[in-house]
Amino acid sequence: MTDGERATCAALAGLLRASMVLAIWGFALMCISALVLALTLRSLSVTAAIGFGAVVVLGLLERYFAFRLRLDEALFADLGRRAIASLDTLDHALSSLGLRETPPEQKTTRPLDERVQGTRQLMQRHAIVVACQSAMFLLALMTQDLS
Repeated sequence: MTDGERATCAALAGLLRASMVLAIWGFALMCISALVLALTLRSLSVTAAIGFGAVVVLGLLERYFAFRLRLDEALFADLGRRAIASLDTLDHALSSLGLRETPPEQKTTRPLDERVQGTRQLMQRHAIVVACQSAMFLLALMTQDLS
Protein backbone atom coordinates (compact mmCIF):
# COMPACT_ATOMS: atom_id res chain seq x y z
CA MET A 1 0.00 0.00 0.00
CA THR A 2 1.15 3.52 -0.76
CA ASP A 3 1.35 6.37 1.72
CA GLY A 4 -1.71 7.93 0.05
CA GLU A 5 -3.73 4.74 0.54
CA ARG A 6 -2.65 4.53 4.16
CA ALA A 7 -3.69 8.16 4.65
CA THR A 8 -7.08 7.35 3.12
CA CYS A 9 -7.46 4.45 5.54
CA ALA A 10 -6.50 6.61 8.52
CA ALA A 11 -8.87 9.40 7.44
CA LEU A 12 -11.75 6.96 6.98
CA ALA A 13 -11.03 5.46 10.41
CA GLY A 14 -11.25 8.95 11.89
CA LEU A 15 -14.53 9.58 10.09
CA LEU A 16 -15.89 6.29 11.40
CA ARG A 17 -14.86 7.22 14.95
CA ALA A 18 -16.70 10.51 14.60
CA SER A 19 -19.81 8.80 13.24
CA MET A 20 -20.07 6.74 16.42
CA VAL A 21 -22.03 9.68 17.87
CA LEU A 22 -24.90 8.49 15.68
CA ALA A 23 -24.54 5.00 17.12
CA ILE A 24 -24.79 6.36 20.66
CA TRP A 25 -27.86 8.41 19.70
CA GLY A 26 -29.57 5.41 18.07
CA PHE A 27 -28.80 3.18 21.05
CA ALA A 28 -30.14 5.79 23.47
CA LEU A 29 -33.36 6.13 21.48
CA MET A 30 -33.79 2.35 21.46
CA CYS A 31 -33.20 2.05 25.21
CA ILE A 32 -35.53 4.93 26.09
CA SER A 33 -38.24 3.52 23.83
CA ALA A 34 -37.91 0.05 25.31
CA LEU A 35 -38.09 1.53 28.81
CA VAL A 36 -41.18 3.59 27.94
CA LEU A 37 -42.86 0.51 26.47
CA ALA A 38 -41.97 -1.61 29.48
CA LEU A 39 -43.24 0.91 32.00
CA THR A 40 -46.24 2.53 30.32
CA LEU A 41 -47.47 0.26 27.54
CA ARG A 42 -51.03 0.02 28.89
CA SER A 43 -51.47 3.77 29.13
CA LEU A 44 -49.98 4.63 25.73
CA SER A 45 -52.12 5.33 22.69
CA VAL A 46 -51.90 2.74 19.93
CA THR A 47 -50.01 5.16 17.68
CA ALA A 48 -47.49 5.99 20.37
CA ALA A 49 -46.97 2.31 21.23
CA ILE A 50 -46.41 1.48 17.55
CA GLY A 51 -43.99 4.42 17.26
CA PHE A 52 -41.94 3.37 20.28
CA GLY A 53 -42.03 -0.23 19.07
CA ALA A 54 -40.75 0.84 15.66
CA VAL A 55 -37.87 2.69 17.32
CA VAL A 56 -36.91 -0.52 19.16
CA VAL A 57 -37.12 -2.62 15.98
CA LEU A 58 -35.11 -0.06 14.00
CA GLY A 59 -32.67 -0.06 16.91
CA LEU A 60 -31.86 -3.71 16.24
CA LEU A 61 -30.90 -2.84 12.67
CA GLU A 62 -28.99 0.18 13.93
CA ARG A 63 -27.00 -2.02 16.33
CA TYR A 64 -25.98 -4.29 13.43
CA PHE A 65 -24.81 -1.32 11.37
CA ALA A 66 -22.97 0.13 14.39
CA PHE A 67 -21.20 -3.20 14.94
CA ARG A 68 -20.12 -3.40 11.29
CA LEU A 69 -18.91 0.20 11.31
CA ARG A 70 -16.96 -0.39 14.52
CA LEU A 71 -15.24 -3.39 12.90
CA ASP A 72 -14.47 -1.39 9.75
CA GLU A 73 -13.10 1.46 11.86
CA ALA A 74 -10.65 -0.87 13.59
CA LEU A 75 -9.59 -2.51 10.32
CA PHE A 76 -9.03 0.80 8.50
CA ALA A 77 -7.16 2.19 11.50
CA ASP A 78 -4.89 -0.85 11.49
CA LEU A 79 -4.32 -0.52 7.74
CA GLY A 80 -3.43 3.13 8.24
CA ARG A 81 -0.98 2.33 11.08
CA ARG A 82 0.55 -0.57 9.09
CA ALA A 83 -0.56 -3.12 11.71
CA ILE A 84 -2.10 -4.96 8.74
CA ALA A 85 0.51 -5.25 6.02
CA SER A 86 -1.69 -5.34 2.92
CA LEU A 87 -5.22 -5.73 1.61
CA ASP A 88 -4.38 -9.28 0.58
CA THR A 89 -3.39 -10.09 4.17
CA LEU A 90 -6.64 -8.53 5.40
CA ASP A 91 -8.71 -10.57 2.95
CA HIS A 92 -6.96 -13.76 4.01
CA ALA A 93 -7.54 -13.01 7.71
CA LEU A 94 -11.23 -12.21 7.12
CA SER A 95 -11.67 -15.40 5.10
CA SER A 96 -10.00 -17.54 7.76
CA LEU A 97 -12.37 -16.06 10.37
CA GLY A 98 -15.38 -16.77 8.16
CA LEU A 99 -16.18 -13.07 7.80
CA ARG A 100 -15.63 -12.94 4.05
CA GLU A 101 -16.57 -15.53 1.49
CA THR A 102 -14.22 -15.71 -1.42
CA PRO A 103 -15.47 -17.75 -4.38
CA PRO A 104 -12.80 -20.14 -5.71
CA GLU A 105 -12.76 -18.39 -9.11
CA GLN A 106 -12.12 -14.99 -7.45
CA LYS A 107 -8.58 -14.93 -6.14
CA THR A 108 -8.03 -11.20 -6.59
CA THR A 109 -7.86 -8.75 -3.73
CA ARG A 110 -10.64 -6.18 -3.51
CA PRO A 111 -9.30 -2.72 -4.31
CA LEU A 112 -9.16 -0.09 -1.59
CA ASP A 113 -11.54 2.24 -3.45
CA GLU A 114 -14.22 -0.47 -3.44
CA ARG A 115 -13.75 -1.03 0.29
CA VAL A 116 -13.94 2.70 1.06
CA GLN A 117 -17.08 3.05 -1.07
CA GLY A 118 -18.72 0.09 0.69
CA THR A 119 -17.95 1.50 4.12
CA ARG A 120 -19.27 4.94 3.16
CA GLN A 121 -22.50 3.34 1.91
CA LEU A 122 -22.79 1.49 5.21
CA MET A 123 -22.32 4.79 7.07
CA GLN A 124 -25.07 6.38 4.99
CA ARG A 125 -27.46 3.49 5.65
CA HIS A 126 -26.68 3.73 9.36
CA ALA A 127 -27.44 7.46 9.33
CA ILE A 128 -30.74 6.81 7.51
CA VAL A 129 -31.78 4.24 10.11
CA VAL A 130 -30.94 6.63 12.97
CA ALA A 131 -32.89 9.41 11.22
CA CYS A 132 -35.90 7.08 10.90
CA GLN A 133 -35.55 6.14 14.56
CA SER A 134 -35.51 9.82 15.51
CA ALA A 135 -38.58 10.56 13.39
CA MET A 136 -40.51 7.63 14.85
CA PHE A 137 -39.51 8.63 18.37
CA LEU A 138 -40.71 12.17 17.74
CA LEU A 139 -43.97 10.85 16.28
CA ALA A 140 -44.49 8.63 19.30
CA LEU A 141 -43.87 11.54 21.66
CA MET A 142 -46.26 13.79 19.77
CA THR A 143 -49.07 11.23 19.70
CA GLN A 144 -49.01 10.09 23.30
CA ASP A 145 -51.73 11.34 25.59
CA LEU A 146 -50.22 13.64 28.20
CA SER A 147 -53.24 13.75 30.51
